[in-house]
Amino acid sequence: MDGDTLFSIGDLARRTGLTVKTIRFYSDTGIVPPTDRSPAGYRRYDLTALARLDLVRTLRELGIELAEIRRVLNHEVTVPEIAAAHADALEAQIRTLRLRRAVLRAVAKRGSSTEEVDLMHKLAKLSDAERRRLIHEFIDETFGGLDANPELLELMRSAMPELPDDPEPDQVDAWVELAELVQDPDFRAAIRRMAQYQADERAQGDTTGLHAELTEAVRESVGSALAAGITPESADAGPILDGLTARYAETFGRPDDADLRRWLLNRLEVAGDPRAERYWRLLAVINGWPAMPNLAPVFTWFATALRARAS
Repeated sequence: MDGDTLFSIGDLARRTGLTVKTIRFYSDTGIVPPTDRSPAGYRRYDLTALARLDLVRTLRELGIELAEIRRVLNHEVTVPEIAAAHADALEAQIRTLRLRRAVLRAVAKRGSSTEEVDLMHKLAKLSDAERRRLIHEFIDETFGGLDANPELLELMRSAMPELPDDPEPDQVDAWVELAELVQDPDFRAAIRRMAQYQADERAQGDTTGLHAELTEAVRESVGSALAAGITPESADAGPILDGLTARYAETFGRPDDADLRRWLLNRLEVAGDPRAERYWRLLAVINGWPAMPNLAPVFTWFATALRARAS
């Protein structure tokens, strides 16, 4: 076949798999104009037109709009440039579809109401920046203007919810719950009381930090007691409590006496809102961190043991 061969619209349709109607539309709009016309006025197309039509078909199958295809054919933009732009656009669409899929699965799992579905969709489609802003607003309101524990504040500002591009339903569910939690006025008031307590303690000279080692000591000692079935009010709980209060006395430079135990009980009660631990557990789910141990039973046992021996 040489370069002088001309094809009818029917020939092009058979070679490309496009309909005659589609090819005629491309011809009428100037995307693939005819090369010539027969004596009877029928359109004829050469090999260049056939190649042009093949390109148009391929780009359309890839989802590229006709306006962009026209720019390619007019040499206003290259195929690689159009491909790169469309790949970016498709990536954004894919992220959106994955998020919608996760929301729908979370809705199915929750058995959500119409109002909950709307809320979940709105919260889930927030951008990373919008999610961070929501958490920063919560931190600003609860800790703002107070000289609270700087290590805790730094930790909270650095631990932002990072919902992945292809989240699991439980990650969407956790983000929705976290967003609802940080907007709950009662929870905000509880965290504000905790921040105020920390500020008051610092005003009296407490410059200690987060005390991860104390938390671990409580977890190990009380965890063993719970595993052994030792109740906090029992005589067997006494030595365990004594060991823990001694650790606190050493860390805070205070006498291990009744005042320390009253102070410690107050400290646990202020920080004992289970929603505070829930905040961190939800963050762990959203960000794909290792599952956090549930410390609520441990510190409930500790507080109960102190309260049972309060004088």
